[in-house]
Amino acid sequence: MSSNLPLPSFHWPGRSGARPEPKPAAPPGGIVDCAVYVDGQRLWDQCTYKNALAEVRERKEGFVWLGLLEPGTALMTDVAETFGLHQLAVEDAVKAAQRPKLERYDDILFLVLRTVRYVEHELSTVSEIVDTGEIMVFLGPDFAITVRHGDHTELRGVRKDLEADPSQLALGPGAVLHAVADRVVDTYVQVTAAIEADVDAIEEAVFTPANQLQIEAIYQLKREVVELRGAVKPLGMPLQLLTHDTTLPLPKEIRRYLRDVTDHHTAVTEQIIDFNESLSALINAALAKVSVQQNTDMRKISAWAAMAAVPTMIAGVYGMNFEHMPELSWTYGYPIVIAIMVVLCLGLYANFHRNNWL
Repeated sequence: MSSNLPLPSFHWPGRSGARPEPKPAAPPGGIVDCAVYVDGQRLWDQCTYKNALAEVRERKEGFVWLGLLEPGTALMTDVAETFGLHQLAVEDAVKAAQRPKLERYDDILFLVLRTVRYVEHELSTVSEIVDTGEIMVFLGPDFAITVRHGDHTELRGVRKDLEADPSQLALGPGAVLHAVADRVVDTYVQVTAAIEADVDAIEEAVFTPANQLQIEAIYQLKREVVELRGAVKPLGMPLQLLTHDTTLPLPKEIRRYLRDVTDHHTAVTEQIIDFNESLSALINAALAKVSVQQNTDMRKISAWAAMAAVPTMIAGVYGMNFEHMPELSWTYGYPIVIAIMVVLCLGLYANFHRNNWL
């Protein structure tokens, strides 16, 4: 809904003249930002969420965007009472550790998204590769509340980009939901690109002769890919509902934007599934490589043991100390026996080497 009222930065124009600008209150812990948007323009640099919601409902236009970071129970309870949020959704927002999902409480939507971050690491070491967090979005007719858990995927940049595009913000609270979902899925794309490089590097290492890559590193990467799949894949159903369920309170234009997000998410999900299958194949290949190496080592050990058995057998025979044995009193008996041992060992070595056992 458009408005003919002027929109200065630090001034609320009232219905019957300008009201004095109230002194902004210091934001309580957990609140990152709070603002009112009318026709895509931001009003007030700082404001309490109660005053902001009251102003929007008095104007009967615009919406409030409240950003929270890991809010406590007291703050979230007060926010719920102010905006009319359902208690079940509030508990989820405080406790976090939720799977991606979409829930509807009357005219309020509650969307949970898992965020991911790629952790730099050495390929040959066993360490964390994917760090996860959460972003939750409460979407009402005249408000959008974002709740973030985790140290990554900040939303300041999302807010800044939206404020730079008033035409998008003018679409209402749904623009916030789309922007957040788009940013989260974009991070999925970035993380999968980084993991793809890891998978390619491990694949090259596995099939490189004489490479000593530890198989534990492959298992670790596979475990992280499974964690990534658990964060990304379940979001597919909520995005499908947001895109195709016309009974949800979302503008048609927002649905169109969400289709693009859904397409990117589908591509990422398929890529993660490919990673999982490729790593399973690499584990089998690495195990086969280890088995071949063990067989090679056993052949070498067996060859050296066979060569050692010949002189051991001869020396054992002549070490029995019987009084009457051939060549015991012969002058050349000792050197001839030694020569026979050497010749037999050299013959065995040549035979094993010819058959690639040594």
